[in-house]
Formats: sequence, C-alpha cells, structure tokens
Amino acid sequence: MSDARTQILGGIRRSLRRGELAGDARSEIEARLASPPRGPSVARAQLPHPEKVALFCQWAVTLNATVARVGADDVPGEVTAYLARNNLPANVAMAPSPLLEGYDWASQKMLSIRRGRGEGSDQVSVTGAFAGIAETGTVVMASGPDHPVSLNLLPDTHVVVLREADVVAGYEDVWGRLRERYGKNLMPRTVNTITGPSRTGDIEQAMELGAHGPRRMHILVVRD
Repeated sequence: MSDARTQILGGIRRSLRRGELAGDARSEIEARLASPPRGPSVARAQLPHPEKVALFCQWAVTLNATVARVGADDVPGEVTAYLARNNLPANVAMAPSPLLEGYDWASQKMLSIRRGRGEGSDQVSVTGAFAGIAETGTVVMASGPDHPVSLNLLPDTHVVVLREADVVAGYEDVWGRLRERYGKNLMPRTVNTITGPSRTGDIEQAMELGAHGPRRMHILVVRD
C-alpha cells in the first residue's frame, strides 16, 4: 500500500476512532466486496429486450433528448443529417473508440472529424456509450483512452451512438456489466450517467437547458 493511501486511510480511522478492521467484521466486508449484493430492480423495465429498447427511447425523448433508430450503415449519414437539420457546423470532436471506427465516416464528405478529447471551442461531440438504461432513458459513459470525459461535458451538442444490444433494464445491470468487463480493482476512473441534456431549474424554477453541459443530446440507437 502506498504512503499516500496509508495516510488517507489512517486519517479516516482516526476520525472514526477505531483501528484497522479484523476478525468477523473484516471477513464480512471482504465477502461483500467479492460478491456484491444486487439492489432492487424496477418492475417497469423487466421486459423482453425489444420492449426495453422502446422504453429507453420513450424515456429519452420525454427527458428532452432526441432519438433516431438506425441501422449500422446509416449512422454516419444520420449524424450529418442531424447537424444539417439543426443548422449546426459539420465539424465534430469524436471519441477515438474502436466501436465508432467501425462505421463508414469517409462516406460523409461534408463531415470534418477530429478524434480526441473535447476542447472549449468544440460545438459538437460524437461518442459511443457503455450502456443505455431502459427504466430512465439514461446513457452510461465509461471513461478511458477511447472515451475522454470532456466529450460528455464541453460541446453544446452531444451525439451518442448506442447499440441496441447495450440497452439494459436498470442500474444494477450496468454495475454488473462494468464488473464483468473491467474486473476487480480495474474499474474506469469515471462513470457518467446522463439523462437527457444538461438542465437546471434553480433560477425562478424555470427550466433552462445547457446549464452544466450540452443543451442538446441526440441518441442514435443502432439496430443489432
């Protein structure tokens, strides 16, 4: 254990006025970490998979996102068409994800793509998603070299490419998938759960989009 970690944990123990756990208390915590208990599941999302996808889309639209259900061959064209429909620049910052590289971006001659992290001048980002949650219309983003977190936050418009196969019923399914993919002690540094565009109602209780992040979210749900 590193000196910094030892100091941090030592400070926590001092504030709790106890020493390092041992005996039954330690065994109980180790067992819980080795096999985390599953939390409650929301009944409305316990559906056959095609209905989960439909429920995800319904909630995403209800919460001010826009959704397009497309085939894999249609992804680049839908991104270009969405930007044109909304008078947005055809310049995008794209996550350097192997999943996104599988689409034929070269077919869109008017689309200019820069791959990498988000910058303050970016107006549009395109990313994948680790999962979509049917019960709330939420997209889940796992950070890493193939998905810089800044792409979720800086541009005014966030275009998300989500595969139907990655739509799950609820949050507990996401945690299980994260543990399965990354393994113990190898979780991503950041997991963002994003439900529609950024918003706030702090000022006079009037809803304002784009308060702390993108004001537009367009989700491409890609058929399997």
